[in-house]
Amino acid sequence: MTNQHNAPSITLSNGVEMPALGLGTWPMTDADAEKTIPVAFEAGYRLVDSAENYRNETGVGRGIKASGIDRSQVFVTTKFNVKWHSIEGAQQIWAESAKLLGLDYIDLLLIHWPNPRENRYVEAWRGMIKLLEAGKVRAIGTSNFKPAHIDRLVAETGVTPHVNQVQLNPYIPRTAERAHHAQHGIVTETWAPIAKGGNLFREAAITEIAQRLNRTPAQVVLRWHVQQGMLPIPKSSNPQRLAENMAVFDFELTPDDIAAIDKLDQGDKGGVDSDQFGH
Repeated sequence: MTNQHNAPSITLSNGVEMPALGLGTWPMTDADAEKTIPVAFEAGYRLVDSAENYRNETGVGRGIKASGIDRSQVFVTTKFNVKWHSIEGAQQIWAESAKLLGLDYIDLLLIHWPNPRENRYVEAWRGMIKLLEAGKVRAIGTSNFKPAHIDRLVAETGVTPHVNQVQLNPYIPRTAERAHHAQHGIVTETWAPIAKGGNLFREAAITEIAQRLNRTPAQVVLRWHVQQGMLPIPKSSNPQRLAENMAVFDFELTPDDIAAIDKLDQGDKGGVDSDQFGH
């Protein structure tokens, strides 16, 4: 059964179709993920985002199985830590993640953080290129990489990430990064896309648009992402919010609405600096 609110898809540079909105699973436990994913799939989700560091890949795999949705209809992303930043390490962690998820291929594999001080992310990338060539993953990408990190991957391997997943919301819009991604055909996937709600949902720019369109503040913010070609992965385990977060493809913001939300930009000060932080 397909839900009428299934997200449309975005086409990656290698032709792979990826749902335009997904379910973030941090900080769900295995039990949370197993319980939430079937509910999310009922609401139309088909993209699930996990990571080695979330320690919930087993639960994600069980949730996918419990949903009864055919594997070919589901897009599964996971990410790995700096311990595996080598050609061989990438093969090992792929095998470990695939086993925990109960899958024989992973749709999108990401390097979770560049960890530039370790200076091994190019070797990790070479390992991922091997996985892609072997058909063990359908697409490869990065998470929390800055333009300089991405430029180095491309310069040293000739292979550009299909996706870069970054912390991004109206407070931290990462305008320079988005322009760099667009220039290189990289999809901008956004974690913490609604900035934990709270203050953002009380901003007049958001509340006025929400009232006028009869939408929730979260829907307005998520629409700001998808309408500009970004791919948000909000986390929720609340059935009502899961459904609301998916229902953002049947209305539009005006250029003035987007400009008003853009004015909430606080620069990078609220964001995590991936030259300093990583695991």
